[in-house]
Amino acid sequence: MRTKKQKIIVAAKIIAATFLAIIIALFVFRNSLLQQVITKVSIKMERDYNSTFSVKEASFVGLSGLRFSEIILVPKNADTLFNIQKMNTSVNFWRLLIGDVQLGTLEIENGYVQLVKNKKGRNFEAFLKKDKNETTSLNEKRDYAKFANRIISKVLNLVPTDMKIENLSFRLNDNGNKTTINFQKLRLVNQQLETSIKVKTNAFTQRIRIQGFADPRNKTADIRFINIDTGAIKVPYLDERYGLKSSFDSIRVNIQNIDKSGGELHIDGFASIANLMINHKKIANKDVVIKNAKFDFRFLLGSDFISIDSSSTVEFNKIKFHPYLAYETEEDMIYKLKVAIPKMQAQDFISSLPDGLFSHFQGMEAEGNFEYKLDFMFNKNKPNTLIFDSNLKKENLKITKYGEANLNKLNGEFVYRAIINNVPQRAILVGPSNPNYTPLNQISPYLQKCVLTSEDPSFFSHRGFINEAFKQSILKNIRTKKFSRGASTISMQLIKNVFLTREKTVSRKLEEILLVYILENNRIASKERMLEVYFNIIEWGPNVYGIGEASQFYFQKRPADLTLNECLFLATIVPKPKKFMWQFDNEGNLKSFANQQQKFLSNLMLRRGILIPEDTIGYSIPINISGNAHSHLKLKVLDSIPVDSLAVEEPYEF
Repeated sequence: MRTKKQKIIVAAKIIAATFLAIIIALFVFRNSLLQQVITKVSIKMERDYNSTFSVKEASFVGLSGLRFSEIILVPKNADTLFNIQKMNTSVNFWRLLIGDVQLGTLEIENGYVQLVKNKKGRNFEAFLKKDKNETTSLNEKRDYAKFANRIISKVLNLVPTDMKIENLSFRLNDNGNKTTINFQKLRLVNQQLETSIKVKTNAFTQRIRIQGFADPRNKTADIRFINIDTGAIKVPYLDERYGLKSSFDSIRVNIQNIDKSGGELHIDGFASIANLMINHKKIANKDVVIKNAKFDFRFLLGSDFISIDSSSTVEFNKIKFHPYLAYETEEDMIYKLKVAIPKMQAQDFISSLPDGLFSHFQGMEAEGNFEYKLDFMFNKNKPNTLIFDSNLKKENLKITKYGEANLNKLNGEFVYRAIINNVPQRAILVGPSNPNYTPLNQISPYLQKCVLTSEDPSFFSHRGFINEAFKQSILKNIRTKKFSRGASTISMQLIKNVFLTREKTVSRKLEEILLVYILENNRIASKERMLEVYFNIIEWGPNVYGIGEASQFYFQKRPADLTLNECLFLATIVPKPKKFMWQFDNEGNLKSFANQQQKFLSNLMLRRGILIPEDTIGYSIPINISGNAHSHLKLKVLDSIPVDSLAVEEPYEF
């Protein structure tokens, strides 16, 4: 009678023999099994993606090696998606037994992958559709750390430890905008990576080298992008597709750690770039250059959040700051942004500003130090709880020399030229030498009150910016998913008109913000002087600048003699002065929407105590356009252009 121990030994032998038999069977019939796998893939491609997948030859080499030739995927009625002439690879046999595909080596010769978009459609369209078998509920929360770790692990397992690629091209054809990236040579041997790449577009041809260290199994890498030819590395495709020109001298990407522990995924490393150049009409009207930039990142993902940790550091030139970004879904969908610039010298900040982005600051010099903090939080489910706190602490901060924008000129007589569509308009002398110039005390108090109420009610108390206005602007822009509302104060409008242009670029807005801060916080000009200049330079109609010209153009009066009704009208056309005529019907009477706007403004001023009931005596008397503006009303009657959108403009938000 067998003992228990003997039975266990016999069972173990049977299991081992069975396992060995299975391995032998797999080895003997592996080529047949491989063909079955290819057939299944072909059927799936035909059924789910309406595409033809074929492999001319496929066979095993040794225990875990695979050899393929002419691997082709062609969507029906579309361009070939990929065509690989020769590919040899190997897989980790033991990991394959547990269902985990991990490539060991990879060799590719002569092939291409191409994405095509034209009148027929996109040759990759079918592969963008969601899997019909996907059963994940829309209300089911995704564990971000688990999901990201799974994707990263699968991708890195498909990166071979040893790789040799020759003449593999990635082609992009977006309606004739063609880009080809040809890996003429790629070697990954003993964790050392070296490549030779040729990039060709409709506009240029360039050779690039990628070299460095890559260890996909330990999830670390240190890779550099370097130009083989002279000059900077140009970024392909973006110029022809989006009008964005970009180049750089070199890029370095370093991944130090990818680790999941305690339910959180950590991704640590840094990226740096030298002489980054960007040119786009919405950024600036010239090249923007950042000489040196580095991002020391700490990504952190949990079950219900994705974030860039505040220990991360961004550096460009001498400017250094710590960003914190987070997307949280534990209870509500919350977006967070925090920026902290540690104490630094003001001159270092000015000299570090990117070339081309702050042209009006060139030559500016400053003394003292400052530090800055920004705290932003938006709850999508509770939008009214938005947080926007901006705090700058200064220490003996002082501008000792101005650059191109000399803010001191506001205190004297100067020549002003509006710039519209990059075209300078006629010169306007801002000062007593101009007969149309009007000192503040000779401008109707009604007009001052109306314009301040509609444009900037807290002008005399703020220092250039209104946090609450920024909050409301952000909320409306988020709701409309576009920049439909700004938060400009009179100070900002003044800076834009006198020193900058009307171009809608990131450069102009950033310069505006910094110049306003300098103007207001260094008390370079009094509030009264700023308001006086504002009234004398802003556009009040087609080729009408300053309130002196405007009062004559509309009413043949001096600014001091304007009635409340006339002032309400002038205040409501400030946002769109060239389109004032669309507020009138063919008989020269104000349309109902224009009357509503002016009524809304006057009622608001009454509620705030800016006006008293006696001020509104005679309010019902229609305004009479008696100046040269009357001829524009006559031309409008003959004009066949549809009524401007101003006619349905929403009431002001004060």
